[in-house]
Parts: sequence; structure tokens; C-alpha cells
Amino acid sequence: APNLNSKYAVAIDRDSKAILFGKNENQKVPMASTTKIMTAIVLLESLGINNNLTLDTEIEVCKQAASIGGSRLGLKTGDKISVNDLLYGLMLCSGNDAATQIAVSVAGSVEEFANLMNNKAKELGMENSRFVTPHGLDNEGHYTTAYELALIADYALNIEKFSQVVKTKTYTVSINGNSKTITNTNEL
Repeated sequence: APNLNSKYAVAIDRDSKAILFGKNENQKVPMASTTKIMTAIVLLESLGINNNLTLDTEIEVCKQAASIGGSRLGLKTGDKISVNDLLYGLMLCSGNDAATQIAVSVAGSVEEFANLMNNKAKELGMENSRFVTPHGLDNEGHYTTAYELALIADYALNIEKFSQVVKTKTYTVSINGNSKTITNTNEL
């Protein structure tokens, strides 16, 4: 078995979903910014449904998104940004502000977006995951397992747009018509 510093790990076969290696892979733990994988899934699968959002839709940033802490794209209240650029800000620089704005834009509130996330997890057969936020900042009721996170990541990687975004090294977003280049924080 590999010698890992992590307390929780899993390697799965993406075809069979069989566990090739596991270390506490079924223990419920906080998922932090990996939450944003599910945020991206829910966003991408909701485009054009009910809310009429498309990747080209320009969004005005709300106060709730602009005031969130942690890692950020750098959005301010009233900024204008496309849904596509929010997606890149979500996945490349792990923007908590982008995550919050996506939640509000898709579902009207963070709470309603969390319901969509939990519905998706249930649809995927996940019994040990619960979502409360779109960004993963600490919240006692927000958790997954290493195994279920691997399933979420596998599912997301089968979505062409998600796969395209996460393999991007640098990307230039437009906020209020001003260019800002962001870099992928994922060293892989």
C-alpha cells in the first residue's frame, strides 16, 4: 500500500468503481473546497432549465457573494461577470465568491442550491454525503467520504465542459469589461 500522509484516501477504477486502494475511505469528513466539484456539476446541469441561465449570461454580483471570505476570484457587489467566467473562477482559483454567486444565480439562495446539491448526490446513490454550502467553508453538517468524493469527481470528469475547465492552466475572465488572468491552483 502507498505511504500517505492523508488520513483518508481512495483510488477507484473509473469503469467498475471498484476500490483499488482505500484508507478510511468510507469515513464522513469535511470536504472543504472539493465541494466546488458538485457546485460545478449542479451549475452545468441546470443551464437552460427553469432559470434560463446559459454560459453567456451576464450576472450582477450580489452582496452575499462579494462579502464571502476565504479564497476568492475578487468579486465586488454590482460587478458584472458571465456564468462561464464564474465557472472558471470557481474551479481555477477556488473562488468562494464565485461559488456563492453561482448558488444564488441558479437557485435564488445558498440554501436552495444546497438542496439541489443534495438531490444530485442522492441521484448518484451517495448516502454518506451532505451539502450545506456551495464552497465548502467549515460547516458541521457538510461532509462526504473519500469514496463518494471520488465518485463525484469521476461523474464530473465525464461532463465535457467541466473536464475542459479543470485542465486549463490559465484563463482570462472579464469583470465589468476588465480582463483578469487567473491560474489553476490544482498542481496536477
